[in-house]
Amino acid sequence: MNSTNQVNKEKVWDFWQRMNYADFADIENLVKSNMAKDISWFGPQPINALSGVDAVISEYWHPLYRSFPDLKRRCDVFLGSESCGENWVSACGYFTGTFTRDWLGIPATGEKTNIHFGQHYRIEDGMVAESYLILDVISVMRQAGFQVLPPARGAEGGKVLRPATNDGVLLSEQDPLASLKTRQLVSAMLQAMMRFDGKNLRTMEMEHYWDTNMHWYGPTGIGSCYSLEEFEDFHQRPWLQAFPDRGLHGEPGMGRMIGIENGEILAEGKYASLGIWDTVFSVNRGTFRGIPATGKLMTIRDFDWYRREGDRLVQNWVPIDLVDLFLQLGVNLFDVMAQQIMQRK
Repeated sequence: MNSTNQVNKEKVWDFWQRMNYADFADIENLVKSNMAKDISWFGPQPINALSGVDAVISEYWHPLYRSFPDLKRRCDVFLGSESCGENWVSACGYFTGTFTRDWLGIPATGEKTNIHFGQHYRIEDGMVAESYLILDVISVMRQAGFQVLPPARGAEGGKVLRPATNDGVLLSEQDPLASLKTRQLVSAMLQAMMRFDGKNLRTMEMEHYWDTNMHWYGPTGIGSCYSLEEFEDFHQRPWLQAFPDRGLHGEPGMGRMIGIENGEILAEGKYASLGIWDTVFSVNRGTFRGIPATGKLMTIRDFDWYRREGDRLVQNWVPIDLVDLFLQLGVNLFDVMAQQIMQRK
């Protein structure tokens, strides 16, 4: 086990626990003690890219804590790993707080609100040098009473399930052989996905990598699937009809690949994670959620966390920035919400 990995995990975990019990006045010092001065920070629409720790504090942390002053972070999966010589700590789970002040234009409800998150930190010299964050903003809209997308095919509403084994927060060192097995399984599964012929899902042979009773947890607007069959029917088939290309790449240096390059998946024990950020993934060739094909080359912000049991993957948490995706399809979901706000008035 890379001892640097354990140190990085401990530092990030300590940072997040301190933030859970910080007063508003403490936020600036806590963030500056853990994030590099020149950090490159990337968040969901409409926050997007921020440069430098001062901007991260003023444009992300302060507005978030003003709107949810009792905010707490709960991690369902928390792991650290190295990929291509870079050290990463990643997690998915929930922010929970009382929604007391409008946030991103979403009207405050005064009620407890859950925000599913997925985050990847790249650690350099003990500080967070890069951060990539996806928040389920559409879920916050929904909890505030705004339905900006048609009902999902998959299950949605309530909280996404935790790991069934309740062992996803990896604060201690993990068996390196177990980590290697997880990395190899996820890497092989991703390679198999590239065999899709554009028509038949069977060409990917996903049954060799996933348990038939696997659980797949997508964002609000897509929902959760509780078997391989549901995953194929409710998400994979409609998705691939709209975005059928595999292995497309944009200009060199476009976007960020996290734990994917050269098969070096971020993996620790029975868990793994990876992500792509503003990376080209397909031409929009078919209708998606009622929106006709645009013929445009699409980019995506998409993270994955996996849990392995034996030789199969059994759970998969998949935050996707759907607000950004729909904006590329020509639909601004914040405008949809604004229209509903005006109708209420």
